Amino acid sequence: MLDIQSFYESNSGTWTYLVADTASNTAAIIDPVWVYDPVSGMTDESFIDQVLNAAGQSGYRVTWVLETHAHADHLTAAQVVRDKTGAKIACGKGIRAVQENFSRVFNLPELPTDGSQFDRLLEEGDVIELGGLEIFVMNTPGHTADSLTYRVGDAAFVGDTLFRPSFGTARCDFPGGDAEALYESISRLYQLPADTRLYLCHDYPKEDEDPVCMITVEDSKRNNIHLTGDTTREQFVSMRTERDRKLGLPKLILPSLQVNIEAGAPPAAESNGAGYLKTPFNQSIEDLIRGEKQ
Repeated sequence: MLDIQSFYESNSGTWTYLVADTASNTAAIIDPVWVYDPVSGMTDESFIDQVLNAAGQSGYRVTWVLETHAHADHLTAAQVVRDKTGAKIACGKGIRAVQENFSRVFNLPELPTDGSQFDRLLEEGDVIELGGLEIFVMNTPGHTADSLTYRVGDAAFVGDTLFRPSFGTARCDFPGGDAEALYESISRLYQLPADTRLYLCHDYPKEDEDPVCMITVEDSKRNNIHLTGDTTREQFVSMRTERDRKLGLPKLILPSLQVNIEAGAPPAAESNGAGYLKTPFNQSIEDLIRGEKQ
């Protein structure tokens, strides 16, 4: 039987999921968060430990960490989970393009850009066995080039592709993002059975609201403020492009991507024993990817 437990990390507005086959007591963690304070440079494992403790209390053995994409708003705790459980880490094959782009941003010519930091690279049609359950992989690019959706039973974990209907859809202005591709990806999700549960990667509730982790295909298709079942491609691309022009960068994009393209590995220690994250000075991400200098 499928068991889904949801955990909300409020600093980044992120949902992490514990997904388990109760018959075999085998579990996967989807989009684990490693809390990071950019002011002090310190990490905090108490959130991911909460997820791991829940797995232990349920008698589950964590065998997989599944990333929906390389996140730009939080550090992944994938490596932390692998170190503590021996779980394998999987993400989309599109991570290679992300690694190529951001190896230029952070001037990391020695960084392997073949995805070898991950235990398995996934593509459309792949299946991950979780005990007696099968997790089916869908390519759902648009927010990023490496975005995936994981389908198991009547549930689909959609990453940043969709938000709750009142928040709409993901931005498409990151390197590798594409509004037309996102339209196609969401259209595919809308073709799933109407009662399919779509588990979200993020929610940003108001002060008096509880965060929402799940919506149905029917709810989003009827009520999503950016893309309903009747929205045309032209309408969506125009709206998304216009909206994205006005958005600022996530505050953790630079530390997040340095760690996330390495499957959650921390920066290597230098001669004094400390690891360091880079911040480009007075250079835009776009210019650095293009190899342009100011």
